[in-house]
Amino acid sequence: MWRSCVVLVLLGLFVNSQANVHAADAVKPNIILILSDDVGLGDIHSTGGHFNTPQIDSLATGGMRFPLCYSTPLCGPSRCQLLTGRYPFRTGLISNQSAQALAGHKEVMIPTVMKSAGYVTACVGKWGQMPFGPGEWGFDEYLSFHGSGKYWREGLKAYYENGKEKDLPEGKYLPDLMHDFVVSFLEKHKDQPFFLYYPMSHIHGPIVRTPDTKKGDDLYADNIEYMDKLVGKLIAELDRLKLREKTLVIFAGDNGTARFGVEAATVDGRPISGMKASMLEGGSRVPLIVNWPGVAPAGKVCTDLVDFSDFFATFAELGGAKLPEGVTLDSRSFAAQTKGEKGTPREWAYVELNGKSYARNARYKLTNGGNLFDLSEAPFKEISVPTDTTDADAVAARKQLQAVLDDHHAAGAGEGKNKKGNNNRKKRQN
Repeated sequence: MWRSCVVLVLLGLFVNSQANVHAADAVKPNIILILSDDVGLGDIHSTGGHFNTPQIDSLATGGMRFPLCYSTPLCGPSRCQLLTGRYPFRTGLISNQSAQALAGHKEVMIPTVMKSAGYVTACVGKWGQMPFGPGEWGFDEYLSFHGSGKYWREGLKAYYENGKEKDLPEGKYLPDLMHDFVVSFLEKHKDQPFFLYYPMSHIHGPIVRTPDTKKGDDLYADNIEYMDKLVGKLIAELDRLKLREKTLVIFAGDNGTARFGVEAATVDGRPISGMKASMLEGGSRVPLIVNWPGVAPAGKVCTDLVDFSDFFATFAELGGAKLPEGVTLDSRSFAAQTKGEKGTPREWAYVELNGKSYARNARYKLTNGGNLFDLSEAPFKEISVPTDTTDADAVAARKQLQAVLDDHHAAGAGEGKNKKGNNNRKKRQN
Protein backbone atom coordinates (compact mmCIF):
# COMPACT_ATOMS: atom_id res chain seq x y z
CA MET A 1 0.00 0.00 0.00
CA TRP A 2 2.75 2.48 0.99
CA ARG A 3 4.53 1.86 -2.32
CA SER A 4 1.33 2.79 -4.19
CA CYS A 5 1.07 5.96 -2.13
CA VAL A 6 4.67 6.88 -2.89
CA VAL A 7 4.12 6.27 -6.58
CA LEU A 8 1.00 8.44 -6.52
CA VAL A 9 2.83 11.21 -4.67
CA LEU A 10 5.75 11.10 -7.09
CA LEU A 11 3.36 11.05 -10.04
CA GLY A 12 1.57 14.06 -8.56
CA LEU A 13 4.86 15.92 -8.13
CA PHE A 14 5.80 15.12 -11.73
CA VAL A 15 2.45 16.30 -13.08
CA ASN A 16 2.65 19.49 -11.01
CA SER A 17 6.22 20.13 -12.14
CA GLN A 18 5.20 19.70 -15.77
CA ALA A 19 2.25 22.02 -15.24
CA ASN A 20 4.63 24.60 -13.77
CA VAL A 21 6.92 24.23 -16.78
CA HIS A 22 4.01 24.80 -19.15
CA ALA A 23 2.86 27.75 -17.05
CA ALA A 24 6.35 29.24 -17.23
CA ASP A 25 6.38 28.74 -21.00
CA ALA A 26 3.03 30.49 -21.25
CA VAL A 27 4.35 33.44 -19.22
CA LYS A 28 7.39 33.84 -21.46
CA PRO A 29 6.36 33.17 -25.04
CA ASN A 30 8.59 34.07 -27.92
CA ILE A 31 7.25 37.29 -29.43
CA ILE A 32 7.50 38.33 -33.07
CA LEU A 33 6.09 41.69 -34.17
CA ILE A 34 5.87 41.97 -37.95
CA LEU A 35 5.40 45.64 -38.81
CA SER A 36 4.52 46.17 -42.46
CA ASP A 37 5.13 49.55 -44.06
CA ASP A 38 2.26 51.70 -45.41
CA VAL A 39 -0.10 48.72 -45.24
CA GLY A 40 -3.67 49.77 -44.52
CA LEU A 41 -6.91 47.85 -44.11
CA GLY A 42 -7.47 47.62 -47.86
CA ASP A 43 -4.09 46.01 -48.55
CA ILE A 44 -4.84 42.74 -46.73
CA HIS A 45 -7.55 40.35 -47.88
CA SER A 46 -8.68 39.33 -44.39
CA THR A 47 -9.24 42.98 -43.42
CA GLY A 48 -11.33 43.74 -46.49
CA GLY A 49 -8.86 44.14 -49.34
CA HIS A 50 -9.00 42.30 -52.66
CA PHE A 51 -5.28 41.48 -52.84
CA ASN A 52 -3.94 37.96 -52.61
CA THR A 53 -2.55 37.49 -49.05
CA PRO A 54 -3.19 33.83 -48.08
CA GLN A 55 -0.33 33.60 -45.55
CA ILE A 56 -1.39 36.67 -43.59
CA ASP A 57 -5.02 35.61 -43.88
CA SER A 58 -4.04 32.26 -42.35
CA LEU A 59 -2.70 34.11 -39.31
CA ALA A 60 -6.10 35.81 -39.00
CA THR A 61 -8.22 32.69 -39.38
CA GLY A 62 -5.99 30.80 -36.96
CA GLY A 63 -5.87 33.72 -34.53
CA MET A 64 -7.54 37.04 -33.75
CA ARG A 65 -8.23 40.29 -35.54
CA PHE A 66 -8.40 43.67 -33.81
CA PRO A 67 -10.22 45.94 -36.32
CA LEU A 68 -9.95 49.06 -34.15
CA CYS A 69 -6.18 49.46 -33.92
CA TYR A 70 -4.81 53.00 -34.25
CA SER A 71 -1.29 54.11 -35.12
CA THR A 72 0.20 57.52 -35.63
CA PRO A 73 -0.40 58.18 -39.36
CA LEU A 74 3.28 58.53 -40.36
CA CYS A 75 6.30 56.19 -40.24
CA GLY A 76 8.64 57.82 -37.70
CA PRO A 77 6.15 58.89 -35.01
CA SER A 78 4.30 55.60 -35.39
CA ARG A 79 7.39 53.50 -34.72
CA CYS A 80 8.53 55.74 -31.89
CA GLN A 81 5.15 55.46 -30.17
CA LEU A 82 5.23 51.69 -30.57
CA LEU A 83 8.75 51.23 -29.22
CA THR A 84 8.48 53.69 -26.30
CA GLY A 85 4.83 53.22 -25.30
CA ARG A 86 4.49 57.02 -25.26
CA TYR A 87 2.51 59.52 -27.30
CA PRO A 88 4.31 61.99 -29.60
CA PHE A 89 3.82 65.05 -27.36
CA ARG A 90 5.77 63.25 -24.61
CA THR A 91 8.74 62.13 -26.72
CA GLY A 92 8.85 65.16 -29.03
CA LEU A 93 8.96 62.94 -32.12
CA ILE A 94 5.84 64.42 -33.69
CA SER A 95 6.74 64.10 -37.39
CA ASN A 96 9.33 62.51 -39.66
CA GLN A 97 11.38 65.70 -39.36
CA SER A 98 11.60 65.77 -35.55
CA ALA A 99 13.77 62.73 -34.88
CA GLN A 100 16.39 64.69 -32.92
CA ALA A 101 13.77 65.62 -30.35
CA LEU A 102 13.88 62.07 -29.00
CA ALA A 103 15.98 62.24 -25.84
CA GLY A 104 17.97 59.08 -25.29
CA HIS A 105 18.58 59.76 -21.60
CA LYS A 106 14.88 59.67 -20.71
CA GLU A 107 13.34 57.20 -23.15
CA VAL A 108 13.25 53.42 -22.74
CA MET A 109 12.35 51.16 -25.64
CA ILE A 110 10.78 47.71 -25.63
CA PRO A 111 14.01 45.69 -26.12
CA THR A 112 15.55 47.05 -22.94
CA VAL A 113 12.52 46.02 -20.94
CA MET A 114 12.35 42.56 -22.52
CA LYS A 115 16.05 41.92 -21.94
CA SER A 116 15.53 42.55 -18.23
CA ALA A 117 13.14 39.56 -18.28
CA GLY A 118 15.66 37.25 -19.94
CA TYR A 119 14.77 37.80 -23.58
CA VAL A 120 17.26 38.05 -26.41
CA THR A 121 16.19 40.76 -28.85
CA ALA A 122 16.55 41.57 -32.53
CA CYS A 123 15.44 44.26 -34.97
CA VAL A 124 15.41 43.36 -38.65
CA GLY A 125 14.37 45.91 -41.25
CA LYS A 126 13.58 49.56 -41.65
CA TRP A 127 15.10 51.89 -39.11
CA GLY A 128 14.66 55.57 -39.75
CA GLN A 129 13.28 58.86 -38.49
CA MET A 130 14.77 58.08 -35.05
CA PRO A 131 18.20 59.03 -33.70
CA PHE A 132 20.98 56.47 -33.31
CA GLY A 133 20.62 52.84 -34.29
CA PRO A 134 18.83 49.76 -32.95
CA GLY A 135 21.84 48.66 -30.90
CA GLU A 136 21.90 51.86 -28.88
CA TRP A 137 18.21 51.40 -28.05
CA GLY A 138 18.75 47.93 -26.62
CA PHE A 139 18.56 45.42 -29.47
CA ASP A 140 21.11 42.60 -29.20
CA GLU A 141 21.23 41.89 -32.93
CA TYR A 142 20.00 43.87 -35.88
CA LEU A 143 19.97 44.39 -39.60
CA SER A 144 19.01 47.89 -40.66
CA PHE A 145 19.02 50.13 -43.72
CA HIS A 146 18.32 53.75 -44.57
CA GLY A 147 15.50 54.82 -46.84
CA SER A 148 12.48 52.96 -48.15
CA GLY A 149 11.62 51.19 -51.37
CA LYS A 150 15.27 50.85 -52.42
CA TYR A 151 15.88 47.14 -52.24
CA TRP A 152 18.22 46.51 -55.19
CA ARG A 153 21.79 47.72 -55.62
CA GLU A 154 20.81 50.40 -58.12
CA GLY A 155 18.94 52.16 -55.32
CA LEU A 156 20.76 51.03 -52.17
CA LYS A 157 24.49 50.37 -52.02
CA ALA A 158 24.78 49.18 -48.42
CA TYR A 159 22.98 48.04 -45.30
CA TYR A 160 24.11 47.37 -41.72
CA GLU A 161 24.45 44.21 -39.65
CA ASN A 162 25.17 44.76 -35.97
CA GLY A 163 26.75 48.13 -36.69
CA LYS A 164 28.93 47.00 -39.59
CA GLU A 165 28.32 48.32 -43.09
CA LYS A 166 27.83 45.62 -45.72
CA ASP A 167 27.60 45.97 -49.48
CA LEU A 168 24.32 44.99 -51.07
CA PRO A 169 25.49 42.60 -53.79
CA GLU A 170 24.33 42.99 -57.36
CA GLY A 171 21.21 40.89 -57.98
CA LYS A 172 20.41 40.47 -54.27
CA TYR A 173 17.02 41.61 -52.98
CA LEU A 174 17.29 43.23 -49.55
CA PRO A 175 14.03 41.79 -48.13
CA ASP A 176 15.42 38.30 -48.85
CA LEU A 177 18.61 39.13 -46.95
CA MET A 178 16.45 40.39 -44.09
CA HIS A 179 14.60 37.07 -44.06
CA ASP A 180 17.91 35.17 -43.97
CA PHE A 181 19.01 37.26 -40.97
CA VAL A 182 15.72 36.45 -39.22
CA VAL A 183 16.20 32.72 -39.81
CA SER A 184 19.77 32.89 -38.47
CA PHE A 185 18.53 34.67 -35.35
CA LEU A 186 15.80 32.09 -34.76
CA GLU A 187 18.22 29.20 -35.18
CA LYS A 188 20.75 30.69 -32.76
CA HIS A 189 18.21 31.48 -30.05
CA LYS A 190 15.55 28.79 -30.39
CA ASP A 191 16.25 27.52 -26.87
CA GLN A 192 15.70 30.84 -25.09
CA PRO A 193 12.86 33.36 -25.15
CA PHE A 194 13.26 35.94 -27.87
CA PHE A 195 11.65 39.19 -28.96
CA LEU A 196 11.90 39.90 -32.68
CA TYR A 197 10.87 43.29 -34.03
CA TYR A 198 10.55 42.78 -37.79
CA PRO A 199 9.76 46.10 -39.52
CA MET A 200 9.40 44.79 -43.06
CA SER A 201 10.30 46.97 -46.01
CA HIS A 202 7.09 46.27 -47.91
CA ILE A 203 5.16 48.06 -49.25
CA HIS A 204 6.62 51.55 -48.91
CA GLY A 205 7.32 53.35 -52.18
CA PRO A 206 8.91 53.65 -54.59
CA ILE A 207 7.26 50.44 -55.70
CA VAL A 208 9.93 48.44 -57.55
CA ARG A 209 10.13 44.93 -58.93
CA THR A 210 10.45 41.88 -56.69
CA PRO A 211 12.24 38.61 -57.55
CA ASP A 212 8.84 37.23 -58.59
CA THR A 213 7.87 40.08 -60.90
CA LYS A 214 7.00 39.11 -64.46
CA LYS A 215 6.65 41.45 -67.41
CA GLY A 216 3.36 43.29 -67.28
CA ASP A 217 2.71 42.59 -63.58
CA ASP A 218 0.96 45.10 -61.35
CA LEU A 219 3.96 46.06 -59.21
CA TYR A 220 1.80 47.19 -56.27
CA ALA A 221 -0.03 43.87 -56.09
CA ASP A 222 3.24 42.03 -56.70
CA ASN A 223 4.85 43.74 -53.69
CA ILE A 224 1.90 42.87 -51.46
CA GLU A 225 2.11 39.25 -52.58
CA TYR A 226 5.85 39.11 -51.95
CA MET A 227 5.33 40.53 -48.47
CA ASP A 228 2.77 37.80 -47.87
CA LYS A 229 5.21 35.20 -49.19
CA LEU A 230 7.88 36.35 -46.71
CA VAL A 231 5.40 36.09 -43.84
CA GLY A 232 4.64 32.53 -44.92
CA LYS A 233 8.35 31.69 -45.08
CA LEU A 234 8.81 32.98 -41.54
CA ILE A 235 5.96 30.83 -40.22
CA ALA A 236 7.42 27.82 -42.03
CA GLU A 237 10.74 28.40 -40.23
CA LEU A 238 8.97 28.51 -36.88
CA ASP A 239 7.37 25.16 -37.74
CA ARG A 240 10.70 23.70 -38.82
CA LEU A 241 12.36 24.75 -35.58
CA LYS A 242 9.39 23.49 -33.53
CA LEU A 243 8.82 26.98 -32.16
CA ARG A 244 5.34 27.63 -33.49
CA GLU A 245 3.37 26.57 -30.42
CA LYS A 246 5.40 28.77 -28.10
CA THR A 247 5.55 31.85 -30.32
CA LEU A 248 3.15 34.78 -30.40
CA VAL A 249 3.14 36.33 -33.88
CA ILE A 250 1.62 39.77 -34.42
CA PHE A 251 1.13 41.39 -37.82
CA ALA A 252 0.35 45.11 -38.03
CA GLY A 253 0.64 48.05 -40.43
CA ASP A 254 2.66 51.07 -39.30
CA ASN A 255 0.13 53.53 -40.74
CA GLY A 256 -2.47 53.67 -43.48
CA THR A 257 -2.07 53.14 -47.21
CA ALA A 258 0.04 55.68 -49.12
CA ARG A 259 -1.35 57.85 -51.90
CA PHE A 260 -0.10 55.64 -54.76
CA GLY A 261 -2.02 52.63 -53.45
CA VAL A 262 -5.11 54.19 -51.97
CA GLU A 263 -7.31 53.87 -55.07
CA ALA A 264 -6.68 50.13 -55.27
CA ALA A 265 -6.74 49.48 -51.52
CA THR A 266 -10.49 49.49 -51.03
CA VAL A 267 -12.28 47.70 -48.21
CA ASP A 268 -15.03 45.37 -49.38
CA GLY A 269 -14.86 47.22 -52.68
CA ARG A 270 -15.42 50.65 -51.13
CA PRO A 271 -12.93 53.51 -50.72
CA ILE A 272 -12.18 54.45 -47.12
CA SER A 273 -11.85 57.87 -45.55
CA GLY A 274 -8.32 59.23 -45.81
CA MET A 275 -4.85 57.79 -46.32
CA LYS A 276 -1.35 57.85 -44.84
CA ALA A 277 -0.39 61.19 -43.21
CA SER A 278 -4.04 62.25 -42.86
CA MET A 279 -5.93 62.53 -39.57
CA LEU A 280 -8.75 60.46 -41.03
CA GLU A 281 -9.52 56.76 -40.54
CA GLY A 282 -7.39 55.72 -43.50
CA GLY A 283 -4.36 57.42 -41.95
CA SER A 284 -4.29 55.64 -38.62
CA ARG A 285 -6.63 52.65 -38.57
CA VAL A 286 -4.43 49.70 -39.44
CA PRO A 287 -4.55 45.90 -39.62
CA LEU A 288 -3.74 44.11 -36.37
CA ILE A 289 -3.64 40.32 -36.34
CA VAL A 290 -2.60 38.22 -33.33
CA ASN A 291 -1.75 34.56 -33.78
CA TRP A 292 -0.76 32.33 -30.86
CA PRO A 293 -1.60 28.64 -31.40
CA GLY A 294 -3.55 27.14 -28.53
CA VAL A 295 -3.84 30.49 -26.75
CA ALA A 296 -5.39 33.17 -28.99
CA PRO A 297 -8.91 32.01 -29.97
CA ALA A 298 -8.99 31.07 -33.64
CA GLY A 299 -11.19 33.26 -35.80
CA LYS A 300 -12.15 35.69 -33.05
CA VAL A 301 -12.64 39.39 -33.76
CA CYS A 302 -12.00 41.66 -30.76
CA THR A 303 -13.49 45.15 -31.14
CA ASP A 304 -11.62 46.68 -28.20
CA LEU A 305 -9.76 49.88 -28.99
CA VAL A 306 -6.00 49.46 -29.28
CA ASP A 307 -3.39 52.09 -30.06
CA PHE A 308 0.29 51.74 -30.87
CA SER A 309 1.47 52.68 -27.39
CA ASP A 310 -0.16 49.48 -26.12
CA PHE A 311 2.40 47.04 -27.52
CA PHE A 312 4.88 48.12 -24.84
CA ALA A 313 2.84 47.11 -21.79
CA THR A 314 1.41 44.06 -23.58
CA PHE A 315 4.79 42.55 -24.37
CA ALA A 316 6.12 43.39 -20.90
CA GLU A 317 3.17 41.63 -19.26
CA LEU A 318 3.41 38.55 -21.48
CA GLY A 319 7.16 38.32 -20.88
CA GLY A 320 7.00 38.90 -17.14
CA ALA A 321 9.03 42.09 -17.46
CA LYS A 322 8.89 45.02 -15.08
CA LEU A 323 7.85 48.35 -16.57
CA PRO A 324 10.45 51.12 -16.31
CA GLU A 325 10.26 53.43 -13.31
CA GLY A 326 10.16 57.19 -13.60
CA VAL A 327 8.68 57.11 -17.12
CA THR A 328 5.12 58.17 -17.92
CA LEU A 329 3.70 55.45 -20.15
CA ASP A 330 0.52 55.76 -22.21
CA SER A 331 0.52 52.03 -22.84
CA ARG A 332 -2.48 49.86 -21.88
CA SER A 333 -1.85 46.12 -21.99
CA PHE A 334 -4.13 43.96 -24.11
CA ALA A 335 -2.33 40.76 -23.09
CA ALA A 336 -5.54 39.31 -21.63
CA GLN A 337 -7.38 39.86 -24.90
CA THR A 338 -4.71 37.91 -26.81
CA LYS A 339 -5.73 34.94 -24.67
CA GLY A 340 -9.43 35.43 -25.32
CA GLU A 341 -10.05 37.02 -21.93
CA LYS A 342 -11.91 40.27 -21.21
CA GLY A 343 -8.98 42.30 -19.94
CA THR A 344 -9.29 46.02 -19.24
CA PRO A 345 -10.13 47.63 -22.58
CA ARG A 346 -9.44 51.24 -23.42
CA GLU A 347 -12.33 53.70 -23.26
CA TRP A 348 -10.60 55.90 -25.84
CA ALA A 349 -7.66 55.99 -28.25
CA TYR A 350 -5.49 59.02 -28.97
CA VAL A 351 -3.83 59.95 -32.28
CA GLU A 352 -1.41 62.84 -32.84
CA LEU A 353 0.68 64.16 -35.72
CA ASN A 354 2.58 67.45 -35.96
CA GLY A 355 0.26 69.58 -33.86
CA LYS A 356 -3.00 67.90 -34.85
CA SER A 357 -4.72 65.33 -32.67
CA TYR A 358 -7.95 63.53 -31.96
CA ALA A 359 -9.40 61.16 -29.41
CA ARG A 360 -12.05 58.58 -30.17
CA ASN A 361 -14.25 56.29 -28.16
CA ALA A 362 -16.38 53.39 -29.35
CA ARG A 363 -18.44 55.64 -31.63
CA TYR A 364 -17.29 59.26 -31.69
CA LYS A 365 -14.13 61.17 -32.55
CA LEU A 366 -13.20 64.68 -31.38
CA THR A 367 -10.34 66.66 -32.94
CA ASN A 368 -8.25 69.28 -31.17
CA GLY A 369 -9.88 71.73 -33.57
CA GLY A 370 -13.20 71.08 -31.82
CA ASN A 371 -14.84 68.97 -34.54
CA LEU A 372 -16.91 65.98 -33.45
CA PHE A 373 -17.54 63.08 -35.82
CA ASP A 374 -19.84 60.07 -35.66
CA LEU A 375 -17.83 56.98 -36.69
CA SER A 376 -20.75 54.58 -36.95
CA GLU A 377 -20.07 54.27 -40.70
CA ALA A 378 -16.27 54.28 -40.45
CA PRO A 379 -13.89 53.61 -42.06
CA PHE A 380 -15.93 54.72 -45.06
CA LYS A 381 -17.52 57.88 -43.68
CA GLU A 382 -16.88 60.24 -40.77
CA ILE A 383 -20.13 62.07 -40.15
CA SER A 384 -19.81 65.61 -38.78
CA VAL A 385 -21.88 66.26 -35.66
CA PRO A 386 -23.19 69.85 -35.23
CA THR A 387 -21.84 71.69 -32.18
CA ASP A 388 -25.40 72.49 -31.09
CA THR A 389 -26.61 68.89 -31.21
CA THR A 390 -28.93 67.83 -28.41
CA ASP A 391 -28.24 64.13 -28.89
CA ALA A 392 -27.36 62.89 -25.41
CA ASP A 393 -24.75 60.36 -26.59
CA ALA A 394 -22.97 62.96 -28.73
CA VAL A 395 -22.98 65.55 -25.95
CA ALA A 396 -21.55 63.02 -23.49
CA ALA A 397 -18.91 61.94 -26.01
CA ARG A 398 -17.77 65.52 -26.60
CA LYS A 399 -17.37 66.03 -22.86
CA GLN A 400 -15.46 62.76 -22.37
CA LEU A 401 -13.15 63.23 -25.35
CA GLN A 402 -12.49 66.90 -24.63
CA ALA A 403 -11.21 65.87 -21.21
CA VAL A 404 -8.79 63.48 -22.96
CA LEU A 405 -7.56 66.20 -25.31
CA ASP A 406 -7.18 68.66 -22.43
CA ASP A 407 -4.89 66.13 -20.76
CA HIS A 408 -2.97 65.35 -23.97
CA HIS A 409 -1.74 68.59 -25.48
CA ALA A 410 -0.52 67.95 -29.03
CA ALA A 411 2.96 69.39 -29.55
CA GLY A 412 3.02 72.02 -32.28
CA ALA A 413 5.31 71.88 -35.30
CA GLY A 414 7.76 74.36 -33.78
CA GLU A 415 8.00 72.35 -30.57
CA GLY A 416 9.15 69.14 -32.22
CA LYS A 417 10.90 69.98 -35.47
CA ASN A 418 13.98 71.82 -34.24
CA LYS A 419 14.14 70.64 -30.66
CA LYS A 420 17.43 68.94 -29.85
CA GLY A 421 17.17 66.04 -27.44
CA ASN A 422 19.83 65.80 -24.73
CA ASN A 423 21.00 62.42 -25.92
CA ASN A 424 23.61 61.25 -23.45
CA ARG A 425 24.64 58.35 -25.65
CA LYS A 426 27.79 57.69 -27.63
CA LYS A 427 28.20 58.26 -31.33
CA ARG A 428 25.45 57.35 -33.74
CA GLN A 429 25.25 53.67 -34.55
CA ASN A 430 23.85 52.65 -37.93
